[in-house]
Parts: sequence; structure tokens; C-alpha cells
Amino acid sequence: MQRTLKFNIVIVLLLSIVHMATFAQKKNDEQYIISDGVSIKKYHDRDALKNMHKGDLLNLYHARIEIIIKILPNIAFATKPGVTMTSLGIPDTKDNRKALKENIEATTTYFDNTIEFQNIVLPYSDKSNLIAAILFYEETLKALHTYNDFN
Repeated sequence: MQRTLKFNIVIVLLLSIVHMATFAQKKNDEQYIISDGVSIKKYHDRDALKNMHKGDLLNLYHARIEIIIKILPNIAFATKPGVTMTSLGIPDTKDNRKALKENIEATTTYFDNTIEFQNIVLPYSDKSNLIAAILFYEETLKALHTYNDFN
């Protein structure tokens, strides 16, 4: 009798652990509309950019492109990282999750292809054109801080 009781306790514990792991996994599977890693920590002025090496400007240009690609198409939903469909009140359905996943994958593929192309041709660009583009992108991204003024 005691052996059966121990066996039942072990089974209940194992099922509880499996249930908790499954529940926790579903909660963590939720994708962000704008991923956490996409944000600007520092804006630059023309003088600071002029003092940078071209390689650093190329890296900064790529970082600004990533933010533009991953945030701007989604500003009707959010302007900051960390927002999920659930937090916006969008139903957490299989179709909605699939659509978001496909959008994230398409965005990632587009970004990767853009960077691959730019790694080949962008080093030939004028330093002054890189600076102008970075400043333009940063001004565009600064406008996200005033986006809610239009609501």
C-alpha cells in the first residue's frame, strides 16, 4: 500500500512539473511586435559623426537601418520595444501568432539581405553621404517621441 502511495505521489509530481513547464513555455512563446533589442541609446550630431572612422559610421548606419526596418512599419501598433499582441488587446489566436511570426521572419530576412548588399557596396559611399543618412535616420527616429501627439 505504501509503495502505491509513493508511486502516485511521484506521478502527481511529475505531471505537475510537466504542466508547469508547458504553461511557462506558452507564456514565453509570445513574440514582441517590436523586439526588445531594437532601440536608440544615443543620438549624434554632425561634428561627432565627422570625427568617427568610416568603419564605425558603416556600423552605425546598419544599426539605424535595423531600427527603421523593425520599428517604422509597426508604429500603428507601438513605437517602443517590448509590446506584444496580447498587451494591445489583439486576440492570441493561432492565425495571429502565425502572422506575427511570418512578419518577424520576413523582416529579419529583409534586414539580413539589405545588410549583405550594403556590406558589398556601402564602403564605396562618401563619408559625407553616410553622415547625412545617419542624421536623417536619427531625426526620423526622434520623431517617434512625438508620435502620440498625432493621436
